[in-house]
Amino acid sequence: MSEGLQLEDTYLEVISPDGSRTRVPLQQTPFLVGRGEEGNHLALDDKRISRRCASIVAEGGRFAIEDRGHRLGVFVNDEKITSRVLEDNDVITFGLQDSVQVVFCSSRADTVAIQNLVSRMETAVMEDPLTGGLNKLSLLLEATSLPHSQLPIEAVLHAMLDRAITIINADRGLLFEVDATGALRPWLARRKGSTNIPPEDFSPSQTAVNLALQKHCGVITEDVHKSEGIYDSSQSIITQRLRAVVAVPLYAMPRANTDASILRARRGEFLGMLYLDSQRPAAFSKLDRQILDAIAIESASILDNARLVKRELDRQRYEQELNIARDIQQALLPREIHDYPHVAFRGINTPCHAVGGDYFDVFPIDDRRTACLIADVAGKGLGAALLTTMLQGALSGLTLGIEPSRVFQHINTFLCDHAEVGRYATMFYATLDVDGNLEYLNAGHLPPLLLRGATASELFTEGSFPIGLVPEAQYTVARARLQPGDTMVLFSDGVTEAANLRDDLFGVARLQDILAGQQALPLDQLQDRILAAVEQFTEGASPSDDLTLLLVRYRPALG
Repeated sequence: MSEGLQLEDTYLEVISPDGSRTRVPLQQTPFLVGRGEEGNHLALDDKRISRRCASIVAEGGRFAIEDRGHRLGVFVNDEKITSRVLEDNDVITFGLQDSVQVVFCSSRADTVAIQNLVSRMETAVMEDPLTGGLNKLSLLLEATSLPHSQLPIEAVLHAMLDRAITIINADRGLLFEVDATGALRPWLARRKGSTNIPPEDFSPSQTAVNLALQKHCGVITEDVHKSEGIYDSSQSIITQRLRAVVAVPLYAMPRANTDASILRARRGEFLGMLYLDSQRPAAFSKLDRQILDAIAIESASILDNARLVKRELDRQRYEQELNIARDIQQALLPREIHDYPHVAFRGINTPCHAVGGDYFDVFPIDDRRTACLIADVAGKGLGAALLTTMLQGALSGLTLGIEPSRVFQHINTFLCDHAEVGRYATMFYATLDVDGNLEYLNAGHLPPLLLRGATASELFTEGSFPIGLVPEAQYTVARARLQPGDTMVLFSDGVTEAANLRDDLFGVARLQDILAGQQALPLDQLQDRILAAVEQFTEGASPSDDLTLLLVRYRPALG
């Protein structure tokens, strides 16, 4: 980094776990980094990161990063630090897997790289003045400016191919990209004179391509007739009378260091290949080879950026679809939980992803009975959400007064008959009448807690297997009697299996302790008390499961 670097020369590139990137200018010092926007200039969206995480400060004309007390430590290029001067392209992480990365960047770095490239090219031109070096250098500079143009990506790559063909006097050029299976796919092809060739009609030398793949570096053959028999059996060489062949693998630049001089030593992801050939033998000068290297690096950079853009667009489309799924799922949950003359309810559902596998519902059966239900589909994400939605539709039959055991039996048979679905669900269903009579059916779900007097205990332990797991499972209704003021606490394992940073679980016993003595507490406050306790226990760790809570309080009508 140059001495006396100014704020306007620097920025932070924030890389999300999904690969999307955001550029954040370093507008002031100290520049504070942490979870949440309050008091931070860079707010990181990861609950595992401390609110006071790190700061970037000016230090003798340079910038340094300091650990502000992040519990897992601050790392620069995988080395834990308390304070460290930052260099261009240093990668800052926070001791977490699958979390955000921050890259310290200087806008001068690109300028310095271009200046170094021009310097090397000028040296080569002086060493080889008779090969049109100045003209080739001009073409190279045109090529390096193309990525900064407003042209579409394909137009930029076409222009890159044209200049590569001109610089080494080839007949044609082909750009491969790596498809979803990891195989090379012809993408763009050009002929001398800036004309297109259908990529599928281009027959490159597979010998040269495979050799470049094996060596992980460029293969440059000036005359196949002098190649010691390497191409003797190559059908494409023979039928097309090829003499000069070039195949250069393209790799993404390593994220922690984008210095082109170490590209071969620390390759990034394989992106594709630049291929050129000619029916005439060639004599590649030192300058030609350096220019080829430079164009390959620029082409790889364009492919890498195109890939990142595509990933971001795919991510945005996926997020859109997830948002639609989430909206549908949330719309199927009770919009408002009504209290009834003999019973009060409070409930909350918080998926750990955009959509989840937990579900609860409350609905009247008749004038005397009200039903409640909590379900937890095995797994998380979209697959669990799809089965949850199906269960919601199937369980709607309960509102028609159909015998619960018949409904559970039918759903179990259906899921077991479609074992390829690979999912099952635990459920607890109960009806409570005005006299406190409780009828319940438990399909492998966590037994609810009963808050009675000063204690919270597990009383509803009778039950059967989860639905969709055992074809022979039988589901029968059990009965109990609630007393005035009794509160049932129904919950998913997102409550009791919530983990802190040391992988300790919240547990049923801790939930019982929180509930003990709180029988008179209003349900809103009781729910908030449980949620606050879980959040405090997890110490900001990201939830690993959906969290659902349903509180049911029996209150017989007076008179």
